Amino acid sequence: MPLIELKNISKYYGEGENRINALSNVSLTINKGEFIAIAGSSGSGKSTLMNMLGCLDIQSGGKYYLNGSDISALNDNKLSNIRNKEIGFIFQSFNLIPSLTARENVELPLLYRGIPKNIRRELTNHALEKVSLKNRTEHKPAQMSGGQQQRVAIARAIAASPPIILADEPTGNLDSKCGAEVMRILYDLNGQGKTVIIITHDDKIANQAARVIRINDGFVVSDCRNGVLS
Repeated sequence: MPLIELKNISKYYGEGENRINALSNVSLTINKGEFIAIAGSSGSGKSTLMNMLGCLDIQSGGKYYLNGSDISALNDNKLSNIRNKEIGFIFQSFNLIPSLTARENVELPLLYRGIPKNIRRELTNHALEKVSLKNRTEHKPAQMSGGQQQRVAIARAIAASPPIILADEPTGNLDSKCGAEVMRILYDLNGQGKTVIIITHDDKIANQAARVIRINDGFVVSDCRNGVLS
């Protein structure tokens, strides 16, 4: 059974002459443990597709199956619960809270999940250790480099051990050295069984994935596994 299955997903904004089709009849199957890049230029629809995959937005048409269950018509509370348990998000802009330390930023989503304090601390420390930031736990974002901030964001995404990691332009604000380090962490997570999905406009990043799905004008225009069109 596929981890994710999209069937004829469409997303549009507006009506009549003002209607904009962001996605048009997108059908995809993603299996557990894949490392995928969804690539496209600005305005191609890749961010809209990310929002669909991450349950951050709902489709205008079509079906979304996660672990075999149709989640297409779930309400906001149920979708929020799925996001919290199933998906770890990594954003280009890091989305860290400036007034909180690295430890507090990583721990916050665990607090929202109602995880007891001692377990929260253990999960947080383990996640920060995984991204080599054990010595930066009490530093605030302004006291860290861009690469370190992104590693905090990764630690936050993986602390609760979600099966899916959804990374939106994870190297977009980093220099090449820090970007390579972030990619290495994502490879390691994939090697541990996580399904990793990267959204990117950068072909150099996209081509490092085992599978590259290219999108243009709201349509999937190619789907390559290890260089072989499927």
